[in-house]
Amino acid sequence: MSTYSRREFIKTGVAAGMAAGALAGAGSLAEAAAGQAATSWVTLGKSGIEVTRLALGTGSSNGIEQQRLGQEGFTRLVRYAYDRGIRFFETAEAYGESQQMLGKALQGIPREDYKLMSKITTGSGDPTARLDRMLRDSNTEYFDIMLLHWQHTATWPEDTKRYQEALLKAQAQKKILSHGASVHGLPALDQVAGDKWMQIAMIRMNHKGVRMDAAVFGSGALGDVPAVVKQVQLAKAAGLGVISMKLAGAGSFDHQDRRKAMRFAFRHAGVDAVTVGYKSTAEVDEAIENVNLAFA
Repeated sequence: MSTYSRREFIKTGVAAGMAAGALAGAGSLAEAAAGQAATSWVTLGKSGIEVTRLALGTGSSNGIEQQRLGQEGFTRLVRYAYDRGIRFFETAEAYGESQQMLGKALQGIPREDYKLMSKITTGSGDPTARLDRMLRDSNTEYFDIMLLHWQHTATWPEDTKRYQEALLKAQAQKKILSHGASVHGLPALDQVAGDKWMQIAMIRMNHKGVRMDAAVFGSGALGDVPAVVKQVQLAKAAGLGVISMKLAGAGSFDHQDRRKAMRFAFRHAGVDAVTVGYKSTAEVDEAIENVNLAFA
């Protein structure tokens, strides 16, 4: 279990509650004391890419939850998030039809009005051909962010050289505008801050360590929260942008823990942005409120 104490989270919870009360009279949580909110823009380190603090993810249960909505239902959800001010959308090659569904949902919105992130699975195959297919699947001429997906070994920086070179070539061709990796497990995460190729890191984060990084990848043990926070801070110090996932404990958290996780990610770990997978407009509203409260 994480070494972060109950007392610490009681204290942060009280602070969040006081902030919420102060803002309630104005009828909105959109304006936080620090001038930041879910729909505020933030620059992801040395990449120079600007995204909203909150992203709409399409990978719940590897995209199955979003795909169950059907194209019409999913398009309504994406447009609702866009109308609420979310301008950052996330998908992956591994999410199957979610790529195509997101591309269709965003069709008609000016491309310069939103940021799109995807993740390519490393391994066999021609990375350039795979990237070109991903562009077609997502109905876009470029990705703002392209990550190497699911890097989970200590040797991933060396093992993925071919993919790293392909992303650099694609960036020179403006097919992608920035690059990085999604990492899982402390052995992989330990390589991030010192890697000169990296621009953006996607790192799992919540206050309980659920579905986070432990010493042995895939062990099922709770993540080492202090160690992950340290690596986030080292990555930020190295000029990397940091995007976090697993803010809802892979769907296991209740409302209170989802709120605590969001506050922890932004206020304690200091991540730049977070991505959450949604199945309903109510979940979009809650995530926006939780981020706003984190900054309040």
